[in-house]
Amino acid sequence: MADLFVKLGAWNWLILSVVLMAIETFAPGVFMLWLGLAALIVGLLSFGVAWSWQAQIIIFAALSVAMVPLWRYYSGRNASPTDKPFLNKRAESLIGRVFTLEKPIVDGIGTVRIDDTIWRISGPDAPSGSRVKITHADGASLRVEPA
Repeated sequence: MADLFVKLGAWNWLILSVVLMAIETFAPGVFMLWLGLAALIVGLLSFGVAWSWQAQIIIFAALSVAMVPLWRYYSGRNASPTDKPFLNKRAESLIGRVFTLEKPIVDGIGTVRIDDTIWRISGPDAPSGSRVKITHADGASLRVEPA
């Protein structure tokens, strides 16, 4: 088996690269893509570098592992602006809005009705009917201050 691997050399990696990228096409999840790119790089390097098959495997494994954080770093820096920045971030979309307290804030905890949902809020004690402004969102909890 190892002998076959050595005989194919660079072409072995290029074929593996095509197979992995084809799998990515049929089962998208952006996982096989990184393995395919790592195989492609090793295959292209193998045309110019005479190295053992063990070294090729190690380089392939290292590139496969390194591709994920590199992609996350790159995609985080080049994220495209969206017209819906609060999609799936409903609580954050409420920051800066003013609401009327449904129940008083007692010992720093109260509730406010926003549309059809009752939200738990924290802030300085205030009677029901007071106007509060949402200043921070942490999951399903909102922090308020007097408006």
